[in-house]
Amino acid sequence: MTATIETIAELGYNQASFARIAERTGLSSTRLISYHFDSKDELIGQALATIYDRLAVFMTGRVSAHSTPGEALEAYIRSLVEYIRDHRAEMRAAVEIFLNFRPEGGSAAQDAATNLSALAHIERLLAWGQETGEFRPFSTRVMAMTVQRALDGLPFLLEADPDADLAEYADELAQLFARATRATP
Repeated sequence: MTATIETIAELGYNQASFARIAERTGLSSTRLISYHFDSKDELIGQALATIYDRLAVFMTGRVSAHSTPGEALEAYIRSLVEYIRDHRAEMRAAVEIFLNFRPEGGSAAQDAATNLSALAHIERLLAWGQETGEFRPFSTRVMAMTVQRALDGLPFLLEADPDADLAEYADELAQLFARATRATP
């Protein structure tokens, strides 16, 4: 998976063939890859799942360490920015897959962007904040979508501006959403 992700990140989705991936791993042929994966679609689907699984493990550890909704929301924002900063190749591969992956007989990778279950974790965090009174009343769906899309755009920003100040980005988003969610005293 690592070689697949690195190949996509370096060469782009369309150039990431079994042959290129085998070359990166030092395999003499593509047979070992095709033994485990029937098609490029299956390999790419697994690469995307690997990226999201690694991200989920990282985020869960960071966010669950906090005992208040406000702290957890800030940790969510800062941790995702940190992960994107420290895993640029994975994020570049995810962007490539997102923009180009159209599996046969399946749905496009863009379906992940419209899958509302992907927002469930942030909606639960926001509902928790409302239940405790730390957050004001608002639509958790709208706020979750807004938080998530502000973060989802970061890999695209880094493609356009690789030297973007990610500490500033995290600070601004954390402050923005703290003000947007905060219950008034």
